[in-house]
Amino acid sequence: MEEYFRKTGIIVLLCLLLVVCFLLLKPILISIIVGMLLAFVFSPVYNFIYKKTHSKNFSAFLICILFAIFLVACIWFFLPIAIEQSLKIYANSQQMDFVGILKKVSPSFFASEQFSHEVGSIIQSFITRSANSLSNSFSNILLNFPSLALQFFVVFLTFFYLLRDTDELGKYVKSLSPFSKEVDERFFNYSKGITYSVLYGIIIVGLIQGAIVGISLFLFGVPNALILTILAIVASILPIFGPFLIWLPVTIYLLIAQNTFQAFGVLIFGVIASTVDNILRPMIVSRRTSMPTSLVFLGMIGGFFLFGILGFLIGPLAIAYLLIFLEMYRQKKPN
Repeated sequence: MEEYFRKTGIIVLLCLLLVVCFLLLKPILISIIVGMLLAFVFSPVYNFIYKKTHSKNFSAFLICILFAIFLVACIWFFLPIAIEQSLKIYANSQQMDFVGILKKVSPSFFASEQFSHEVGSIIQSFITRSANSLSNSFSNILLNFPSLALQFFVVFLTFFYLLRDTDELGKYVKSLSPFSKEVDERFFNYSKGITYSVLYGIIIVGLIQGAIVGISLFLFGVPNALILTILAIVASILPIFGPFLIWLPVTIYLLIAQNTFQAFGVLIFGVIASTVDNILRPMIVSRRTSMPTSLVFLGMIGGFFLFGILGFLIGPLAIAYLLIFLEMYRQKKPN
């Protein structure tokens, strides 16, 4: 009986400590997760540099510094442009005649004056609110700079130490596992594969698709190209949608404005961006580690409501790791 109470007391104390640690880390939890994901993405680069330098500290520090310089440069150059363009879209959306545009696109479908006005007001409200939300989000980066600076410090701290100490951390986690070595090895291999699948197969491919659309927008002089590029990247990351949500309306807008050359240029780049997914994804993602599209989409939606924009990435990974743990439990063997 004494042994039972001792074990129960240890378990209760451990649970209390876990709860306290979670509450302590909760305000910076997203930053820690971002640092972990960055460490995973840049681990091949770290391994390459480490082979040349044979210094863990220098290799990790070099990658962190270069990434920090890149991030600061992007914020410094692109943030003012993004705020300006989002305000322009907001102002133009309030003055634009959406009813006239709808009637030009499809005169027969929007023949009813009442129906066309209702659809036009819905589109105008959506664009106005989206542009306002974007401008507020960009402005908050400047207004909340001290808080964001601390969050970025946590990101880079996690980024640095995980790059440097990945092997030691992996050994420590394996030492805590109650499963057999064979199951542990299978878990680490599969979790690495599924993380690779989500990060590279969804995020990186989405970035490439959005970048292709963005190049066409800048190349053919489309107004507010930076904001539209950001939206194209977000649309490309979502598995059921795609970059056509941006380049198709832009093409139609250019045709209505009688900019035929620019319209066909954006159309060609848009088609390339929409089809490149079928070429790149099988090349960089193993079929055995890919997740069903339905689970990815559900994870993204739930993750967005829980974590915001980063939920598009965290949500699918959370579901993937849950499935991995369930599979480990199903196949567990005694040591």
